Amino acid sequence: MYVKKLSNLIRTASKKSEAEARPLSLLNDYTVSLADTLAEKAYADLSRMIHQRDFKGGQQLVELRLAQQLGISRTPIRQALRRLEGEGLLQKSGSRHYFVRRVELQEYLHSLKVREILEAEAAHAAAGNVSEKNIQNVWKNLKTVETQQPYSMLSHWQSDEEVHGLFIDACPNRVLREVIRSLRATTKLFEIENLSERLEPDSRQHETILTSLLNEDKEAARVAVKDHIKSLYKFALIVL
Repeated sequence: MYVKKLSNLIRTASKKSEAEARPLSLLNDYTVSLADTLAEKAYADLSRMIHQRDFKGGQQLVELRLAQQLGISRTPIRQALRRLEGEGLLQKSGSRHYFVRRVELQEYLHSLKVREILEAEAAHAAAGNVSEKNIQNVWKNLKTVETQQPYSMLSHWQSDEEVHGLFIDACPNRVLREVIRSLRATTKLFEIENLSERLEPDSRQHETILTSLLNEDKEAARVAVKDHIKSLYKFALIVL
């Protein structure tokens, strides 16, 4: 009888403890979720500001000033800065100072030469692995950007990411994907700073890439991507 009462007391105490702990657990989950949301917002805002040229190459980004500007604490700002550094958009100097990477012409051209080889191979490997639905969605967005008034550089870059992302993401070689994305971060920083609007040639060449992917034509995809990146190389030499 005594053992049975003791067992009942233990079960009751255990249930009470679980009930008391549940609100705390929910609060912890909410706190973590909120922190993740703020970090994601900070990352999106800072990435957009870099791509819109609100920050120039070589410019220092100060945590406190960014936190005040975005109306959030410094912790999510710090997380966003680390993420942008990992993507190659920022460089860290010392323990806390971050700068927008400055990419010079020579590094840009060298990176394009490597991209020409690697992205062409990625497109060749990806052709046949990209769904028609995804291709059509990207094509629809591309057409929207072409006719958008006034011209939006940010929309242009987003469309560029979508087109190249189709075959990069579908490439089965993980190492190749990672190297290409690192190179694209470098070339994008230069293009944001230095190249004039390339909407017409980019759109035309992107449509050729999408057509090759839609037809699952591996060799055509390879050629289309090579021609597109060669065009960027020539354009940079002419403009600069």
